Amino acid sequence: MAELNVRELDVWKVSMDLVAEVYRATRSWPKEELYGLTSQIRRAAVSIPSNVAEGQGRNSTQEFLRFLGISYGSLMEVQTQLLIAERLGYLDGTQAKEVVQLAERVAKLINGLKRSLNLKLSGQA
Repeated sequence: MAELNVRELDVWKVSMDLVAEVYRATRSWPKEELYGLTSQIRRAAVSIPSNVAEGQGRNSTQEFLRFLGISYGSLMEVQTQLLIAERLGYLDGTQAKEVVQLAERVAKLINGLKRSLNLKLSGQA
């Protein structure tokens, strides 16, 4: 698995962009949320490219798939927390839409990579 540098994977690159956007978006959130929603969404966002990297660095396609599943779960967490933040008025509609669209792009990339790896496992790739 390690023949490809993780920094070459689009899913890793775009999920790194998502982390940066989440950090930018949460800078202006109320200070009382620092150890609540702000911390939780930041940790979940960081988990996405981190698990892509860890999975890619493992020695098997099955392990990579498992870590992509973990990344996808963290992504769903981020999307939910963004919607919570929007409902609480921490994000305006435009900012929320931009970050959610980036998260949706990451979801498509994770799902595409999972499909490709599953085909490889089944011998069809």
